[in-house]
Amino acid sequence: MVHLRRTVAALLAFGSARAYAVSITDIQGPAFLSPLRGQTVSNVAGTVTAKSTSGFWIQGPAVQDVRVSNGLRVFTSSKSILSSVSVGDSISLSGTVSEFRSSSSPNDLFGTELDSPTHITVLSSNNAVAPLLLGVDRSPPTERLSALDAGADGWLSVPNNQSRIESANATLRPDTFGIDFWASLEGQLVTVRAPVALDFANGFGEFWVHGDWKVTGGKNSRGGLTITLGPGGVPDANPEVVIIGSPLDGTKNPSVSLGKTFSDITGVIIYQFGFYYILPLTAPTVLSTPDPNIPGSTIKPSSDACTLTIGDYNVENLGPEVAHLPTVGDHIANSLNSPDIVFLQEIQDNSGSTDDGTVSANVTLSTLAAAVASASASGKTYAFLDIDPQNDKDGGEPGGNIRTAYLYNSTKFHLVSGSPAGGALDATVPVLGPDGKVTLTFNPGRIDPTNAAWDSSRKPLVAAWETATGTRFFTINLHLTAKLGGSSTQGDARPPVNGGVEQRISQVQTIATFLKALFALDPSANVVVGGDCNEYAQTRAVFAPFVSAGPDGVGLTEADEAARVPAAERYTYLFDQSSEQLDHLFLSPAIVARGGVAVEHVHVNNWAPSLSARASDHDPSVARVKVC
Repeated sequence: MVHLRRTVAALLAFGSARAYAVSITDIQGPAFLSPLRGQTVSNVAGTVTAKSTSGFWIQGPAVQDVRVSNGLRVFTSSKSILSSVSVGDSISLSGTVSEFRSSSSPNDLFGTELDSPTHITVLSSNNAVAPLLLGVDRSPPTERLSALDAGADGWLSVPNNQSRIESANATLRPDTFGIDFWASLEGQLVTVRAPVALDFANGFGEFWVHGDWKVTGGKNSRGGLTITLGPGGVPDANPEVVIIGSPLDGTKNPSVSLGKTFSDITGVIIYQFGFYYILPLTAPTVLSTPDPNIPGSTIKPSSDACTLTIGDYNVENLGPEVAHLPTVGDHIANSLNSPDIVFLQEIQDNSGSTDDGTVSANVTLSTLAAAVASASASGKTYAFLDIDPQNDKDGGEPGGNIRTAYLYNSTKFHLVSGSPAGGALDATVPVLGPDGKVTLTFNPGRIDPTNAAWDSSRKPLVAAWETATGTRFFTINLHLTAKLGGSSTQGDARPPVNGGVEQRISQVQTIATFLKALFALDPSANVVVGGDCNEYAQTRAVFAPFVSAGPDGVGLTEADEAARVPAAERYTYLFDQSSEQLDHLFLSPAIVARGGVAVEHVHVNNWAPSLSARASDHDPSVARVKVC
């Protein structure tokens, strides 16, 4: 898709309007912004490489400086002008050098183009332009997006939005930084050899790929690229990828899913909608599709009272009548093997998304428990546990009143008795019970629910449990605030705006404060904290209160780390160019010290053949831990 506009145009214009002869490389220059922006230029020569309904692209002789593109977009909606040139024509023309971005997208980068084309002369026809072969002639860098992503966590550093690419207008460094690399090819005709899909297509049929070139150590077994830490300990931004736009000839891109491979893609580079795109000349064809049989977890419940299996699943707006509820039940029973306890997020109230004041979710949870039992060979029914929120106070789909909840095997453990169940605004705290063991003032309860950190967000659900042999453990089921209002990874703001990150930091700190009080009473307490964190482990500023030792943290360990899950296989979600882990389990030191931790992420949704085949946008996970 190409911008069809001028009513929303924001054009940078500097310098005089005097016309003079220049080359395409003179216009592009070695920096982000054209040195000739705002100037009227003449006798610009190039060969037409592609056309759209809003312009065409030309390409001239290359220069040795890899920072300088020899391709250029010519913007025009004039049918007479568009009909006057054809792909393969060698032309000269005049026009005004402009830097465009939509006024409705102030965080986009500017795109260099030639506007108001005049004096178009066709010098010859049927000329061929050889596309630049990505991975052969030029290869994108790995790891880093921009020199302006300062901070220990690079593109994920907090605070973010500390500088802007266009304000700095630095000279490009395409061998080091991904944004610079794609900017150095703006307007050029390129070919991606052996492209591999990294996500499902978006609503416009556009999809991310990497090609036959070097990628990072984050390449996972399905063919995607997982967010990992790079060699220097800085989060890898996976810059060696590109999004494929709508084909210029009007054909349609094929159905896309993670790991599909395609025929070579040739097209032109353009910046639009927050990213550098390749607009293909024609749609590619599918060459291979990953195995549609998605394996379930190998982790199964144990008869050992000390060994617990834990599931974690964001079930995406699950009401009692939604179409995906039976599938979720089957996932829990057969793909997760009916764990001893399941941390659930996005459980809706009994009326689903209808905003009628209903807050109870007992029908939703009993219906899900019945679906699990129906799908299970044993037919065993889970008990369930939640706390009703205040109406329309916890965010999510309006009227849905999403909350965290548990399904659990009541024959293996039970709630510690002696404390009442908490309500929506009751703050539970750890205390010593009459037996000298740690319990909660409300069980189950919510952690500091009136704290501003939880405004318009799900409050964490904490419970104290006891096994048949008398061992206690605590679970905290969380769903941190969403990533709303962020900016694109290839946008102007650097580091990119990470929507809601400050609130997530406050939420984690609030939970850590609760845990400090618990560990003060029992340093050897068994605690599992988990759920949808809406954040990557590599955004270390968010999780520091959990994982840091000493006075700044409580010394938890992420379960993936304790289980030594390969870094590239740590993902539960797909978004844009990356496989990423938003769902996490954190374990207390006592649990980690016992060993035997196992974790598997079960890709029942994100290995699906299509978006419509998914039950949720998150994949569930299963873990095994020992509490005694």
